Amino acid sequence: MKPFLSSVLLPAILSFTFSATAIAADAAEQTAKNSDPLTGLLNQIGSYSREEAAQNKAREAKFLSDLNTQKRMLSEARAALKREQQLADSLKDRFDNNEQALTEREEELRLRVGNLGEMFGVVRQVANDLNTVLGDSLTSVEIPQRKADLNKLAEAKELPTIAELEALWFSLQQEMTINGAVTSFDSVVIGADGKPQKRSVTRLGVFNAVDNSGYLAYDAELKQLQMLGRQPGAADMIPEWLNANAAVAPFALDPSRGALLNLSLESPDLLERVQQGALVGYIIIGLGLIGLALAGWRLVVLGTVGRKVRQQLDNIDNAAEDNPLGRVLASYRNLPQPLDVDVLEAKMDEAVLRELPALERGQTIIKLFAGIAPLLGLLGTVTGMIATFQAITNFGTGDPKLMASGISQALITTVLGLLAAIPLLLAHNWVASRSKALIQLLDEQSAGLIAQALENRSGQNPKGN
Repeated sequence: MKPFLSSVLLPAILSFTFSATAIAADAAEQTAKNSDPLTGLLNQIGSYSREEAAQNKAREAKFLSDLNTQKRMLSEARAALKREQQLADSLKDRFDNNEQALTEREEELRLRVGNLGEMFGVVRQVANDLNTVLGDSLTSVEIPQRKADLNKLAEAKELPTIAELEALWFSLQQEMTINGAVTSFDSVVIGADGKPQKRSVTRLGVFNAVDNSGYLAYDAELKQLQMLGRQPGAADMIPEWLNANAAVAPFALDPSRGALLNLSLESPDLLERVQQGALVGYIIIGLGLIGLALAGWRLVVLGTVGRKVRQQLDNIDNAAEDNPLGRVLASYRNLPQPLDVDVLEAKMDEAVLRELPALERGQTIIKLFAGIAPLLGLLGTVTGMIATFQAITNFGTGDPKLMASGISQALITTVLGLLAAIPLLLAHNWVASRSKALIQLLDEQSAGLIAQALENRSGQNPKGN
């Protein structure tokens, strides 16, 4: 209140003093109005002072009339200020309480979201793993659509719903259940000609799928079954197993889920191995077969000759022309007697030598084939390596399959050359030993005939006569 009184009452007092001074000035003005000009000026100043004082009085009166109104407004403003302060205090308390409650709720939310986040990570991982397993599983042929959208769960950015979690659980339980079951169903199978056919398929868990034609391969990319290009030997058991009425029946199961079957298909059979040898391999096989056929023919001929020679030994006195020994005996008996020993020996050697070409026929060719076969194998090895290096030059070493054909030709021709040379050498040795035995027998018989001729001559011309 003191600042207010000093700012309002002090001007009023000063104004009142100034007004009294103005009245005195008016009186002086009236006195000296007609005296001199200074007096007139003074009077005029006094007139202005009086007018100013009148205006001040009017303003003071108006101010005094509004003083009560100002006091009332001041009291109302103070009351409003007090209410606002009370409201501010109340709001501050509420804000503090809300801030504390919000902190507590945020901490609770963080804990709950942390648990849900761990569950969300597990769900994504399980969905991704299950999706990968189902992609390579035979059960996808029988049940292509699953209840759970595994791709969505594996790539989701938000928390899964209860329905999605239940669908994931159902898909897991379904896969575990049918993994151990043997079921039959109709499915489209890609045949060996590439055309799809609808067949009755039997699935043995997640290991193999079979039908009456044999094992079926599962294509994970196409999600379809297809016929194998070549069935393994164990496929003969499948029809008996499918039609068996007993509770237990033998079956050749591939525990690697088709991996061993695919490896068996990738491993070439004998015909494919031969085809890998290309032209050189065919030539080696041809030479080997011709040489073995020639050796077989010579063994048959020598066996026949040997049988006839043995028969001739049993009947040495009757020489037959159907065997070498008989012809040698016949040539001896047809000689004029008596003959000189040297002439007789020469004639017998001539008779034996006459039989040698027939007994040794074909041996040189067999031996030649036995020597050529490994040389042809070496030739195939060189040509195969040339093809391999040419593939490396054209395509680099990034894909080993591009070099496989040349390496296969190099190795197969070497193997074929050895396989042809070894039996040819054995056959040549066998044929040569049989012919040598017959030639030795002829030499023995010719030497015996010469010795007999010498004995006869010695008996006819005893010593001293």
